[in-house]
Amino acid sequence: MDLKIKRVYEEPSPEDGLRILVDRIWPRGIKKEKLAMHSWEKELAPSTELRKWYGHDPEKYEEFRARYFAELDSNSAAIDFIDRIRGYDGTITLIFSAKDMEHSNAAVLADWMGRHLGTI
Repeated sequence: MDLKIKRVYEEPSPEDGLRILVDRIWPRGIKKEKLAMHSWEKELAPSTELRKWYGHDPEKYEEFRARYFAELDSNSAAIDFIDRIRGYDGTITLIFSAKDMEHSNAAVLADWMGRHLGTI
């Protein structure tokens, strides 16, 4: 499996494979048809409390990452999601709306998924 992240504001491409929206809140100014998404997995997003605490502050990123990993580890929907995609042989692109790709929830989620799927 190839796992990628991409902003929702970038054009979809065939190389994206399965496009999965991983934000809890619908992205501003985007129509559903434009996303060309396979599914919206809002249960995989950080909790509202964690998202608000983080506020996309890069100085809080390492702590955000640790707290988000803990949320994912205790989230039955996240574990079920891993079980559903285990063995998928194509590309999965996690799409999200944050401007900072490096410090986004999608980057953390991709890392967490890779650890659980054995791809990193």
